[in-house]
Amino acid sequence: MSDASKLSRFETVVLVHLDAAYNLARWLTRDATGADDAVQEACLRAFRFFDSLQGPSPKAWFMTVVRNACLDWLKDQRVHGAEEPYDDELHAANVVESTENAVARDSDARWVHAGIAALPREYREVLVLRELEELSYKEISAIVDVPIGTVMSRLSRGRDLLQQRLLESRERKRS
Repeated sequence: MSDASKLSRFETVVLVHLDAAYNLARWLTRDATGADDAVQEACLRAFRFFDSLQGPSPKAWFMTVVRNACLDWLKDQRVHGAEEPYDDELHAANVVESTENAVARDSDARWVHAGIAALPREYREVLVLRELEELSYKEISAIVDVPIGTVMSRLSRGRDLLQQRLLESRERKRS
């Protein structure tokens, strides 16, 4: 296959999912510049390995590449001390503070966004892939490399945790 036809196929099959890729990267890295870097790296990797495309769908395959690029970016940031470890109490307080500000501005979308952003990565990524990107359990399973049952479990726990935190913050706001 010529480079021109490979590029054309790549653009048609993979790059149509660029918005979804950036969305996932933004949620995982929690950093616009980091998301840009991760998506750019993912595109380079995806093009390099395009001939070995596998999985339930091209989108799931590309999102796997994006996820891995994000995890590499996060690991690099940890090495350089840019990411703090997850602390449930600290982040719960930040969620409450963030959501209270969002509610005060009468913006439910920002309120929920803050709640999702504060979830641990393993819950946040499956929630974003299912609810925002509308991927199937099978596709999510392939992307995060866990069994479908684990995807469903993480999704359930993530939804429950999000709901619990949003309800707690609403109650604190009323008090």
